Amino acid sequence: QGQANKWMRNMEQKNSSRTVKGNDPTILRTLENAIRLGTPVILEDVGEELEPSLEPVLQKQIYKQGGRSLIRIGDSDVDYNETF
Repeated sequence: QGQANKWMRNMEQKNSSRTVKGNDPTILRTLENAIRLGTPVILEDVGEELEPSLEPVLQKQIYKQGGRSLIRIGDSDVDYNETF
C-alpha cells in the first residue's frame, strides 16, 4: 500500500497533485479547488465509509447548466474541469 501511494505521488507530482487524509476537515474545500483547477487529489487513510458529500465525485455525477459542466459537492455547485 505504501509503495502504491509513493508511485501515485511520483506520477502526479508534475500535475500539482494534492494529498489529503480521510479525516482532514478541509477535504471538501481541497476537492472543490482541485475540481475547478483540474488537478488530481490523492485520498489516503480513508475508512470503510466515506463522507456522503463525496458520492457525486466518486460517481462522476456531472451535469450541464448554461453550457457549463458542474458537479454538486455538499451544498455547492462546482465548475467541473475535464482534466480533473
